[in-house]
Amino acid sequence: MIMETIIIGCDHAGYALKAEVLKFLNSLNIPYQDVGCDNEETSVDYPVYGQKVIQAVLSQPDTRGILICGTGLGMSIMANRCPGIRAALCYNIYAAMMSRQHNDSNVLVLGGRVIGSGLAREIVRVWLTTPFEGGRHQERLDLIDRLCCSSSGGKLGTVP
Repeated sequence: MIMETIIIGCDHAGYALKAEVLKFLNSLNIPYQDVGCDNEETSVDYPVYGQKVIQAVLSQPDTRGILICGTGLGMSIMANRCPGIRAALCYNIYAAMMSRQHNDSNVLVLGGRVIGSGLAREIVRVWLTTPFEGGRHQERLDLIDRLCCSSSGGKLGTVP
């Protein structure tokens, strides 16, 4: 099992599922840092909590992140705008596995209003235990970095 620290954050719509994921992480003795939010009653802006997770993942070696909002869409969009983040929105186990094997995802995104806690636990389990295959998949990640480099002023590069 993974020994990396998991940085986890959510908005109000993801709070209940985050509580379930935290119970699961505790049951596996996986270290985590919960950066909020603290309840489901108060509406909060998901980018604030997404930013906390992203900053921690980028600044702390041996961490991965989990983001949860209502559908996962907002957190995914926000997270993937940040260089160095490979966030995968996963609604099933196969996507979680492939996001690690082929894409080396370092942030898992879940939709608190669209998947149940049992499925979420299995997605998290598979995402935590599936290794990156490297090889041709690393070459593709490198190509993404070249095509979408930040030095191009936000414009896509050209295929070599």
